[in-house]
Amino acid sequence: MTSTVVINGMGCVCAAGNNVEQIVDSMLSGERYVCSAPPFATSHPHPYPVFSVTSPLHDFGLPAEDIVYLRTALLGLNAAQQALDNSCWDMKSLRSLKVGVCIGTTVGSSMDVEKFYADYRSGKTPDMRPVNCFYDGNPATIISKYFAFNGPCQTIVNACSSGTDAIGTATMWLRSGMCDVVLAGGADELCRTTYNGFAALQISSPELCSPFSVERSGLNLGEGAAVMVLAREEIAAEFQGKESLGYILGYGSGTDAWHLTAPHPEGRGLKQALNEAFSNTVKNINDDAVDDNGAIVERLAFVNTHGTGTRDNDCVEGAVLSQLLPKVLFHSTKGYTGHTLGAAGAIEAVLTLAFLRRGQIPASAGFSTIDPEIERTPVTENTTISSDIALSESLAFGGNNAALVISLNRSASGVIS
Repeated sequence: MTSTVVINGMGCVCAAGNNVEQIVDSMLSGERYVCSAPPFATSHPHPYPVFSVTSPLHDFGLPAEDIVYLRTALLGLNAAQQALDNSCWDMKSLRSLKVGVCIGTTVGSSMDVEKFYADYRSGKTPDMRPVNCFYDGNPATIISKYFAFNGPCQTIVNACSSGTDAIGTATMWLRSGMCDVVLAGGADELCRTTYNGFAALQISSPELCSPFSVERSGLNLGEGAAVMVLAREEIAAEFQGKESLGYILGYGSGTDAWHLTAPHPEGRGLKQALNEAFSNTVKNINDDAVDDNGAIVERLAFVNTHGTGTRDNDCVEGAVLSQLLPKVLFHSTKGYTGHTLGAAGAIEAVLTLAFLRRGQIPASAGFSTIDPEIERTPVTENTTISSDIALSESLAFGGNNAALVISLNRSASGVIS
């Protein structure tokens, strides 16, 4: 029998705050903590604004000289510790179980150490510390080793859908019986390579981003991490006996392979991911009233969109929303967090559950004027929701798309009690 996947804990750190409660509070207050320039030197005459994590991070005993090379892993460790603390699992119980770790990233999978390359190319013998840190700095491995877990360990590198895909992969591990518990999410840091890369693609905005608004001019990069503690429902009940925070009801993915960076103009991959997520939700829940995808769509409280603020992405995503989810509220949280790349889907999944638990979603920051090409308007003020199920979706380079259906109840009952 397929196991129900419960969410026992969640943690998050990003520019909007140091933990989930603080982040939600700041978003509902309309606060946007943007930095006018990145935390590294650039040659751009007019620096692009970014969403940096400026508060101190717990160092988890990592050597001070290594931390500069391990920031992505450090962000992930901070989110993982929050999630474990939030879950109330004791470490003795967890270490008696098969606990996996699955983390999505982009920057955390690449050795972006310019001085090392420069020294090597100039004939010098560069310090090997960056290389050693890279080999030891896999975010999933660091988290698994630090907490001494013994289950499968995987880092997902699937561009900007990585965090969503990591949570989706974790649910499959749990439903198959491969794991009892999984820490799943995403982590990514700001770095010069991605900063200059997005500028070269001409999709970075010189102003605060404005997803879905007609005057949008691109994205703002950000950094952060989010982690969920996921478990098989019967295991959580046996070892904890406490009520879950929520459920992962469905996951879907789709790759249209249309272009290296642009989404398919008709949203083919996104539609595939959504339909698969809804179909899997129907299969995974125990509710006779839900027997097709349409029943799930009718019960959605809102969609936490990818919503980057780029011209093509917002048009495609808006068109798919109009076709498949014409009556469902939607918003983007990237006006508060920036685009955190491999961490984005995980941050948005955690926030989706947090908003469901609050019964409220924040205004879509930056939106001012409807785009006639989209013909849909995201929520422009804090909005009360009455349903207990929502969708979080990600669009990524290479045509990768992923979606999660998240609920407060295992049956997708549709109404917050």
